[in-house]
Amino acid sequence: MFDKIEELERRYQELEALLSDPAVIANQPEFRKLSREHADLTDLVAAYRRYRKVLAELNENRELLSDPDMKGMAEEEMASLQEERERLEDEIRLLLLPKDPNDSKGVILEIRAGTGGDEAALFAGDLFRMYCRFAETNRWRVEVISASESEKGGFKEVIASVEGDGVYSKLKYESGTHRVQRVPETEAQGRIHTSACTVAIMAEAEDVDIDINPADLKIDVYRSSGAGGQHVNTTDSAVRITHIPTGTVVACQEERSQIKNRAKAMKVLKTRILDTILQEQNAKLAADRKQQVGSGDRSERIRTYNFPQGRMTDHRIGLTLYRLDAIMAGDIGEIVDGLRAYYQMEALKAQSEAA
Repeated sequence: MFDKIEELERRYQELEALLSDPAVIANQPEFRKLSREHADLTDLVAAYRRYRKVLAELNENRELLSDPDMKGMAEEEMASLQEERERLEDEIRLLLLPKDPNDSKGVILEIRAGTGGDEAALFAGDLFRMYCRFAETNRWRVEVISASESEKGGFKEVIASVEGDGVYSKLKYESGTHRVQRVPETEAQGRIHTSACTVAIMAEAEDVDIDINPADLKIDVYRSSGAGGQHVNTTDSAVRITHIPTGTVVACQEERSQIKNRAKAMKVLKTRILDTILQEQNAKLAADRKQQVGSGDRSERIRTYNFPQGRMTDHRIGLTLYRLDAIMAGDIGEIVDGLRAYYQMEALKAQSEAA
């Protein structure tokens, strides 16, 4: 393990030199690529350097054990250092886990109302606001690609891109069925209704990730409907793209420009096709090792939001929090961190079992 880390540390030093090279700085695509690699190694190198220092301090204290005047203090310090050594070893093992190549990417977020009619659509709107507010705290940018609003508020479906640093790494475990239990405003008897929405988080596809043959596309243009003024309904600005081999269909009419709608629709189309490929790969890995870490299965009920009790429960990790108002206001960091820690430990187990 440590031979590998020392090799990575040498690469880290090499990257530091490259990033200060004027020729590399002038080549912005290369500079960004090397900067990401440098950032990915920073935590591991820092942990390893601290680990080496702890080992050196342990050896120094062992030498003091033979000195009667220093023995007590040395033993006390060694106990503290031994705890830090174990903690650093666990941290280094986690940092050595294979990184998801999509972690640094933005995502396409899709929320669809499921069972529950109008109440499900209202909850879809609540979920979308929750993610938007979480994005704000992380300084991410959210852009609506398409939205189908419900007559009584909320969304039948909303699709948005979320761009920023490490978006996918934080949101990737949000995919699945989100269930809500609350009394609808229209419920005269005060009965609690159960509704559901599905959330899909897909790593945003880049041109290098997937190549689509233009001959495989059927592109239709039509007049937009809904809000947007007279212009929206009088020009063929809306775009529908069908990927013939997979039957994937994406429509976009949010922009007044047909060109912009087409670009947005293509972004979603590529992302959905890439997501299908990744889901198939994950399913194969799961079959191979009989355990799928972070499956993101969208048919799986992952979380319940109980409004009468002010409670949120994530069923995958058994996490229950009684601060639902704050969660719906975007304070989901504790949930996100808990899920990441859980799936990291699952990955470590799988790695040790495979070794």
